[in-house]
Amino acid sequence: MSKTTGKPFQLALVLLSIAATPAFAATEADYKAAYAAAEAASKEAVALRHQWTTTVSTLSAAKKAADSGDFDRATAAAKEAEALAKASIYQATSEKEAWKAMEIR
Repeated sequence: MSKTTGKPFQLALVLLSIAATPAFAATEADYKAAYAAAEAASKEAVALRHQWTTTVSTLSAAKKAADSGDFDRATAAAKEAEALAKASIYQATSEKEAWKAMEIR
């Protein structure tokens, strides 16, 4: 196994804990900004052909919460989706060359 095993997932946990930090009452503008950032990160992950399915479902949950007017939940879900997308980007880029370091036995 490579020495980098687990690092993307550790990063994902850190990013998710940051995204899960409770905020004050979110507005529709807060949600829209968070959703735009999440969507941009998600598109970058798609371009790398490394989008996680959890990112898609979390973006969907954010939209659904916003459609029902729950901007606190929608903003939190959008921030979580952004963290997931960024973690998948990190994983894609870190593993791009990491496979070369694996030992062949």
